[in-house]
Amino acid sequence: MAQAQAPGTREPSEKEIRLVIGASSAGTIFEWYDFFIYGTLAYILKDAFYATDNETLGLLLVWSTFAVGFAFRPLGAILFGFLGDRLGRKYTFLVTVTLMGIATAGVGLIPTVDTIGMAAPIIVILLRIIQGLALGGEYGGAAIYVAEHAPPEKRGYYTSYIQASVAGGFVLSIIVVLACRFLIPADAFAAWGWRVPFLLSLILLAISLWMRLKLSESPVFQAMKAAGETSGNPFIESFTYPGNPKRIFVALFGITGILTTIWYTAFFSGMSFLRGPMHVDDRTVEWVLLVSGLIVMSFYVIVGKWSDRIGRKKPIIIGAALTLALLFPLFWAMGSLANPGLAKAAERTPIVVSGPACVTDPFAELFQREQTDCGKILETLTASGVPYTLRMDSALSLTAGGEPIAIDPAWFADGATRRAGIHAALAPYGFDFAKQQPSIANILGIIGVLLALGMLSALTYGSVAALLSEMFPPKIRYSSMSIPYHIGAGYLGGFLPLIAGVIVASTGNIYSGLWYTWGVVAFGLVVAWWGIPDGPPKDFADE
Repeated sequence: MAQAQAPGTREPSEKEIRLVIGASSAGTIFEWYDFFIYGTLAYILKDAFYATDNETLGLLLVWSTFAVGFAFRPLGAILFGFLGDRLGRKYTFLVTVTLMGIATAGVGLIPTVDTIGMAAPIIVILLRIIQGLALGGEYGGAAIYVAEHAPPEKRGYYTSYIQASVAGGFVLSIIVVLACRFLIPADAFAAWGWRVPFLLSLILLAISLWMRLKLSESPVFQAMKAAGETSGNPFIESFTYPGNPKRIFVALFGITGILTTIWYTAFFSGMSFLRGPMHVDDRTVEWVLLVSGLIVMSFYVIVGKWSDRIGRKKPIIIGAALTLALLFPLFWAMGSLANPGLAKAAERTPIVVSGPACVTDPFAELFQREQTDCGKILETLTASGVPYTLRMDSALSLTAGGEPIAIDPAWFADGATRRAGIHAALAPYGFDFAKQQPSIANILGIIGVLLALGMLSALTYGSVAALLSEMFPPKIRYSSMSIPYHIGAGYLGGFLPLIAGVIVASTGNIYSGLWYTWGVVAFGLVVAWWGIPDGPPKDFADE
């Protein structure tokens, strides 16, 4: 079905299209900034909102709350997809950006757990739910709005700016955090300065609303409305329209499942990996992510434009296949560059833990279960980035290079004492747990690894807005593309930091969480090969 034009309307000019792309992209940047600032400041929020001295549990609780927002994205997709297909694209994503800005600012106003107790994390969860609902309507609205303004031969290029804007939101969150760190002393930033990036969302909201209010409705929606062809119930029709169930399945697993797990592995897993087990200085991590993120933004535009010539399927297939081959080697390389001393010490002096009931229970404290002494040692070693070999025995013991290490009973009083004790015991064997400042050469190498991960993300994400817009009929397009996209992004991607963290905490292998990404991408590659249309890009056509 070619894109119809409403009577009395005209094709938008180049200037108008630039405004459409600029306003939609800016709003997307701001809205994803609001969503990502929580993840960027996760290492601080775990102390502000969760009362635990268990570093692993604290981070898992933060990622759990992070995942709550994603869990509600599909509901937002259903709600705002319905409104977008019934009432219009423009006003729907005006509502979503307003909700997101208000909810994000609210996080910056919540008293800490020390002040109001368990009410603090409960309020955070409620605000994350609102954010998730809003984000469920944002991406589909912005992507479709640009796609329905773009000429078919430039649709991949124009919509790629929306994809780049998602990365732009992450980059903006890092820029704001770095600026706050520069202007606010470290102690003050940890005490109250972290609230500033959240409150800043009110200013971004005002800018976004000002830009988006200048926009007119999508010409495709105007044409449908003028012809009386809008959907009566977009949600129901999304699952009953001929061929749509297959398209939704492909969009969920063969497109979104691939892109979202690669994206969150590249950005959030990379950030957590460097800050956590690799012990890299926080500011260094933020600068590395900022530089790589700024460069990676251009990759999405390049891939989107490329897809206008070769089709949407090839970049996704290439990106997914390369991910399966390169994911583990890239993270191994990043680990050796970020903290080479830790890897060398572990190779030179293997750590062996022996004892009864040597299993970790990451949520033992949360559910008031008793963690075994051996499990506590394993948890601390994993959080510290120390690989170990596990042996079952009747007595608890810890050795380094075959030499026994005395286990102090005081280690089991609390997590901080145990962490300090184990770090001190392993220090003579070359294990350095101080904040790391890699050499310039190593930093450049880490940036190179992140750029490689970013390219994998761009290959699987750069053309997706155009592809999804072309896969579904215009009258139910907002709902049909938003529902599978946000189920995939909400559950397969949004829960990735939590799932990967649990896998790492349970196995003791800091790289084992990557298997989740590998598995989702492997399945998605099969579905994409089977279900994504071959050949050059084309408008939706009835089957």
